[in-house]
Amino acid sequence: MTARVGSWLPLSPGERAVAIEVLTHGPLSRTDIARRLDLSAGSLTRLTKPLIESGLLVEVAEGAALPEARQGRPSQPLDIVADSRTFLGFKITEDMVYGVVTTLRSDIVARHDLPLASHDPSEVVDVLGELTDEFARTFPGLAGIGIGLGGRAQDRSVVDESAFLGWHDVPLARLVEERTGLPAVVENDVNALVEAESWFGAGRGLDRFAVLTIGAGLGYGLVSGGKRVATAEDGLGVGRHWIVDPNGPLTPEGARGSAVSLLTIPSIRYQVRAATGRDVSYDEILALAAEGEPMAARVVDEAARALGTLVAQIANFAIPQKILLAGEGVGLVDVAAPAVEEAILANRHPRAEPVNLETKVSDFHDWARGAAVLAIQVLVLGSAAA
Repeated sequence: MTARVGSWLPLSPGERAVAIEVLTHGPLSRTDIARRLDLSAGSLTRLTKPLIESGLLVEVAEGAALPEARQGRPSQPLDIVADSRTFLGFKITEDMVYGVVTTLRSDIVARHDLPLASHDPSEVVDVLGELTDEFARTFPGLAGIGIGLGGRAQDRSVVDESAFLGWHDVPLARLVEERTGLPAVVENDVNALVEAESWFGAGRGLDRFAVLTIGAGLGYGLVSGGKRVATAEDGLGVGRHWIVDPNGPLTPEGARGSAVSLLTIPSIRYQVRAATGRDVSYDEILALAAEGEPMAARVVDEAARALGTLVAQIANFAIPQKILLAGEGVGLVDVAAPAVEEAILANRHPRAEPVNLETKVSDFHDWARGAAVLAIQVLVLGSAAA
């Protein structure tokens, strides 16, 4: 069993605010921190002293690059000690567990994966424990574990429901803590990815930011006021009820015209297999479409137009400063970008601002990194907003 290590908890609300500001925007001078958080110089000194003494913050040498130039004598900046703690992030899929170790700033420093032979919770926990033991041999100071999976999680602890694992009311965090001796948090994988991109990725520093993921499933998350919007629908798989084309294709389960039936990798493969009798991979379908093979081109074009329609709807109603398109299915955009753009324009006001759309091919280690960010937010910083 991996030994539990100490943390900086509990942080006061003021200490937490300072730590998060430096973590997500640093290095920052004391003047900048005080201005951003509306603190007096004395209050800031009182709040930063225990953070420096604990090893969470460090004074950077004079002359270090700061994000904002200042007139007059610069104050000595503060920065997070990124490698002072390491964190585990796991992404559980139907047949694999993908694991990463990250620094306090979510940089991945190690990867290791193991297959799942069973969905029995005890056996899944054994795989998570085996991976933790493997990582701990190289990183003995692991501070905590974040776990992301498709499904619903209650209180960052219990998996209420996970269809692909066949789970209901599984106390995964407690089971993992008992096996590893490390504190653990559990969350829907899309929520975890949104948190990671908001703090450290494409949405860093943005007030309104949206994430749309396409892959084995479809995911959506929204950041407003710099915080992820949590709803009762988290983890329910809303893509099945996001109707894009009422006359569109069927999924294997019989749903017609939904975003899931048009955009997800299994549905795209199903459409091609139903029409041709051939079982080909998603990458092969994209390659065939690029070469002009009629059936693959038709399916990919329909998917691209559905994607453009969704992006336009998100832009119309959420009004984000940026939309990140992520997941293992975003190669669709490389093959059919004109169709995506055409559908976006067709569903937007002619004088609307262009949609700031960024694409990111995300492998399962990116999803695992998102889970590690949850551990950083909750276990180390005690972020109430996480």
